[in-house]
Amino acid sequence: QVQLVESGGGLVQPGGSLRFSCAASGSIFGFGTMGWYRQAPGKQRELVATITSGGNTNYADSVKGRFTISRDNAKNTVYLQMNSLNPEDTAVYYCNAWSRGRAYWGQGTQVTVSS
Repeated sequence: QVQLVESGGGLVQPGGSLRFSCAASGSIFGFGTMGWYRQAPGKQRELVATITSGGNTNYADSVKGRFTISRDNAKNTVYLQMNSLNPEDTAVYYCNAWSRGRAYWGQGTQVTVSS
């Protein structure tokens, strides 16, 4: 059974930083593209950043230059370093991973950016 376990998140002041990690397990086929999505209150879930198993990255325009996604393929773990956070980044952040044509999701982690 595939599981994605997220860690990190919490409350941070504007301009601050946070780091997420998400460890995927349970697939004998490994994981392809992994990434992070977020959903703010009253809004649809949106892409934050993705990274392929080969290391190619993709970012939402709103986070380019502030967020960095990385992964450790040996550990099936994806990371998200978030810098220069602002209140518009407040949302529940979800880890995502693809394996054999199917998407899997983490449980979600709240990030609140507030003074």
